[in-house]
Amino acid sequence: MPRDKRPHAKRPGAVPPADKNAGPPAPYDPLDLRTLAESMVRVVLEQSALSLGTLTQFEGSGVYVLYYTGPFEPYKPIADANRGGSWNRPIYVGEATRKGGRKGGVLAEGPAGRAIFERLGNHSDSIRTVNNLKVDDFWVRYLVLKDFFIPLCESLLIDRYEPIWNKLIDGFGNKALGGPRQERQQKSMWDVLHPGRPGAAISANKKFPDAASVVEAIRKFFAGEPVPLIPTDRALEAAEEAGREDGEDEDL
Repeated sequence: MPRDKRPHAKRPGAVPPADKNAGPPAPYDPLDLRTLAESMVRVVLEQSALSLGTLTQFEGSGVYVLYYTGPFEPYKPIADANRGGSWNRPIYVGEATRKGGRKGGVLAEGPAGRAIFERLGNHSDSIRTVNNLKVDDFWVRYLVLKDFFIPLCESLLIDRYEPIWNKLIDGFGNKALGGPRQERQQKSMWDVLHPGRPGAAISANKKFPDAASVVEAIRKFFAGEPVPLIPTDRALEAAEEAGREDGEDEDL
């Protein structure tokens, strides 16, 4: 039988020659982070939506997603997308970690306590104290996670849905201030739009001095007009700071 003189004829089991023009091989990645994040987000969205104001106590730290269904006119596109149990448009994505959860290393373990439940309780208190929102109009999904996976899941949720209280209106997760800090710091956009929260900053917001200016930014956001958005990494930092247990010093 004549020998096959075609270049690089492939024999059974033969290894094809290396492509001299190929770039360097991709780095070995035992766990593709995007795939992990997608998997966690899918599980979050499979959870039942629960009434924020009537939650019963539960244990765990992790990620949660808030939905709004009320009559506040600037949020009408959000409420319309969530009515009827469709839950298509979160208003906020947050996290709650156990004390010291970000300082002990990725494999550190420890009791989470009721981190998510207590954080959601703080949110409920904030909503109840303002004059244009009702806690009965808010619903929540949550997923208990190991601390290492929390920012991975949270960042994908924020990127995918661009919740307005993460990407446009800052300040929802802020903790109560006291003394000079309350007088020195500017009001957040959230407190300008939803006044009445105890412990909120009281100095005027220079960019958004009144509710009308915040409402106009919201209108532009839903109309697809240019409006400054909070970068996801900054939104994550804000949620992480808000989600720490009360009294935990981030500089320790």
